[in-house]
Amino acid sequence: MRPWSSEEFEAELRAVGEARYHHLHPFNERMHAGDLTEEEFRGWVRNRFYYQINLPVKDAFILTKLPGAERRKWIKRITDHDGTPEVEGGIERWVRLGEAVGLTRDELYDTRTVLPGVRFAVDAYVDFCRHKPWLEAVASAMTELFAPDLLSRRIVDVQKHYPWLDERGLEYFRTRLTQQPADIAHLLGLVLDNARTREQQEACVRALEFKCDVLWTLLDAVQLAHGKVE
Repeated sequence: MRPWSSEEFEAELRAVGEARYHHLHPFNERMHAGDLTEEEFRGWVRNRFYYQINLPVKDAFILTKLPGAERRKWIKRITDHDGTPEVEGGIERWVRLGEAVGLTRDELYDTRTVLPGVRFAVDAYVDFCRHKPWLEAVASAMTELFAPDLLSRRIVDVQKHYPWLDERGLEYFRTRLTQQPADIAHLLGLVLDNARTREQQEACVRALEFKCDVLWTLLDAVQLAHGKVE
């Protein structure tokens, strides 16, 4: 089969998000409609933290496989989440979100409380990035293509529907909105430029589908734990 053109390939990738990104999950829809209880919101923040602390881990595995010039760009993704001695990272900003919903730092970092389904999904994602070729691992991160609209809505809807949540806890989402344009441009360029055969392109699409499944499964586990199965 002939390779897709860049325009066709990008359209295939974006179609995955339109059909399978977790903005469509019932738990996310309930969050944005203001229907979550404090316990549900707290449970999501606590379990999503396991995903957050593993982002630099999966990015480090990808880093070891990238060509040199790309490694120098990719390392920013690690420091964005881990932070530096001078600059607070995304993990610390998520801790502040946790504190805003009534969790302590110790509770967040106690990974024994992570739901089994969340642990399984996140660990599978890290293993995927560890063992797959770098092109597929990078493609799996392209759920970021679909994140800005969701983050923008989340900031507005949380402020509207959950007034008990200190809005300073939303700084994680505000910061990601400023970081993501450069991240998305880098991801998209890497994948479109390096997936040259139809086989490589289809593998990238499958990798993105897998990542959507990871995010969906995470929400399935949180929803099931709170008895809200739909």
